[in-house]
Amino acid sequence: MSETQLSIEGGSGQDGSFLPLAPPAPRALALFGDVIDWAVIVIGATMIGLIFFNVLLHVIQKDLAWVTELAELLMVWVTFLGGACAARRGAQMTITEVIDKLDGRARDVADAAVNVVALAVLGSLVWFGASLVVTGWSNELTVLQIPMSFQYLGMPVGVFAILVWMVYDLWLILQGKTRAQRWPKKD
Repeated sequence: MSETQLSIEGGSGQDGSFLPLAPPAPRALALFGDVIDWAVIVIGATMIGLIFFNVLLHVIQKDLAWVTELAELLMVWVTFLGGACAARRGAQMTITEVIDKLDGRARDVADAAVNVVALAVLGSLVWFGASLVVTGWSNELTVLQIPMSFQYLGMPVGVFAILVWMVYDLWLILQGKTRAQRWPKKD
């Protein structure tokens, strides 16, 4: 493996780790992605444990309201961070009937244009999500009695992470990388 390849590859599952494979990225970006991947795993496992525990309590006619409220809070976080995991791997939902008919440079220009529009939307979501977090400090979750901003924060944080991956993809497009080079197929 060349020194250049070593400098752009992070953990991201290439070394047989627990995380799913991700395209090569600069080491810092790969580490950022791995942290998000692990956060999704930990949050998801926590949600499973909490809900399973509450289901078991239902057997004896009990219920812990805080479990449901915490699981709802975690669901917001895992949803948006999961979106970042998808964006890292180029697995976000796309409608490509028109763009798939393009080849070569036309495809790259179309991909770049789509990314620019997506970046504008993501940027506005981060902006308005952050303002929602700021205004939510005075409202509390009913049972947990913590500011709702902790739940709202999942959106701007997760969307910012998606934005990071979209900026990186746009940077690769502008460097002349084709779609196949940016999102290699895994056999």
